[in-house]
Amino acid sequence: MARPREFDADAALGSAMQAFWARGYRATSIDDLCAATGLSRSSLYAAYGGKRALLHLALERYEQDALRRIRAVLAQPLPVREAIAAFIDGQIERIVAGPGRAGCFIGNCAAELSGDRATAARVRRSLASIEAAFSEGLARARVNGEIAADADIASLARFLVSGIQGLRLVGKANPDRVVLGDIASVMLRCLDR
Repeated sequence: MARPREFDADAALGSAMQAFWARGYRATSIDDLCAATGLSRSSLYAAYGGKRALLHLALERYEQDALRRIRAVLAQPLPVREAIAAFIDGQIERIVAGPGRAGCFIGNCAAELSGDRATAARVRRSLASIEAAFSEGLARARVNGEIAADADIASLARFLVSGIQGLRLVGKANPDRVVLGDIASVMLRCLDR
């Protein structure tokens, strides 16, 4: 009979994600991950299968957290433009306040690990899921007459995701609220009728 795990797997995964996010994949050692999670090397490998597998699980967790936030924003009883503006304003606030200057974990992994085919595929799946969440909200908005009836929902969603990625990247180097607000206002014009 196998022994039950004696650690909080979700908390350990969250801690590993934070370690990867703070240092990047290549600069995060197994010792760093053991320190972050409180696990021994053997336990870390047994639970997660290794460093890259742990990164992919961390990306999936980040994606799920992002999807929850996006869906919650889009489910509010607001016009879609206002809901998305509120989401983007929240991103800007986190950047200006400091915590958001780490960038997007998905975007950081895309930049660092574009040559790693498996990780690039994991990043593409995450971005596609986030685009799909925006597409769902935009489709409802089109039915409600909030955006043009002939709006290309998939392209709008892709543009919003790439725009938010760009905003977060710029925010790493220039966390100026006015600059970020200018970027956001241009992005939001895509939703004008």
